[in-house]
Amino acid sequence: MRVAFFSTKPYDRQFFEQANTGHGFELTFFEPRLTAETSQLADGYEAVCAFVNDRLDSEVLARLAEGGTKYIALRCAGFNNVDLKRAHELGLHVVRVPAYSPYAVAEHTVGLMLTLNRKIHRAYSRVREGNFSLNGLLGFDLHGKTVGIVGTGQIGEIVANIMAGFGCHLIGYDMNVNEECIKHGMNYASLEELLEGSDIVTLHCPLTPETHYLINEKTIEHLKPGAMLINTSRGGVIDTRAVIKGLKSGRIGSLGIDVYEEESAYFFEDISHQLITDDVLARLLTFPNVLVTGHQGFFTQEALTAIAETTLRNLKELDQHRNCHNEVK
Repeated sequence: MRVAFFSTKPYDRQFFEQANTGHGFELTFFEPRLTAETSQLADGYEAVCAFVNDRLDSEVLARLAEGGTKYIALRCAGFNNVDLKRAHELGLHVVRVPAYSPYAVAEHTVGLMLTLNRKIHRAYSRVREGNFSLNGLLGFDLHGKTVGIVGTGQIGEIVANIMAGFGCHLIGYDMNVNEECIKHGMNYASLEELLEGSDIVTLHCPLTPETHYLINEKTIEHLKPGAMLINTSRGGVIDTRAVIKGLKSGRIGSLGIDVYEEESAYFFEDISHQLITDDVLARLLTFPNVLVTGHQGFFTQEALTAIAETTLRNLKELDQHRNCHNEVK
């Protein structure tokens, strides 16, 4: 099977070539994102491997199918960038990696919390300039604080476990109750109750029509004044403009994000020699109580190994059986 990879970096090639030793697929790695303009690169490839910021809308899917593509292999868990209805109409099979290393994202989430709380990012810059003053670096004990976890699947469960270890109280919001989270002492509540009662709110829900802008002007009004907000799920779960207003008013005490709703133009790329023309992102980066990382929550050796192995195993199942247990129906 010939597989065309889009949005690739050197680490993608490294881990996928290692995983491919047991499969023997013909892998071709393209650096550009998958768009209508670049979709012709996949002509003649039976499978296309795409990432979070690749565009798989109706136009792109039709062009891929015309070029002979049968399988879309997402090397990520989310599939909000795929027009599934159109894919099914075209007979394209869409598979994903539902779980790779939930520990990677959960641990990065906690890292954002600790960094924002103790101002480690600011202290690092100060000390390198010879400034050892502690003014402005005051934090708080995590022990005894309340953490609200929105989305209590695998990642949310691990975050709950870690925060319980710090001695935190836990509140959860999810359509489905996770019994393991309850064992960690979590109490489930409505979204409004969670926001009103949490010192830290962390988001771990998928991006769906129901969760789009889940954090908006109205829900921000329910936040406990000065609360910390963390998002390592998908950028579209929060209304960034509303969050900026919340930061300016002090309703949001600090913000840590690993995702951004318009990240595709910036994340995973070195644009240090360019101006950031996205006014919203540029504004966010001016706040001393905001920490932005470039969608690196998944970026561990264990996660990349699992992503590569699962993606190629998905393609093997499709090649041999025309179906796969990780197919998005």
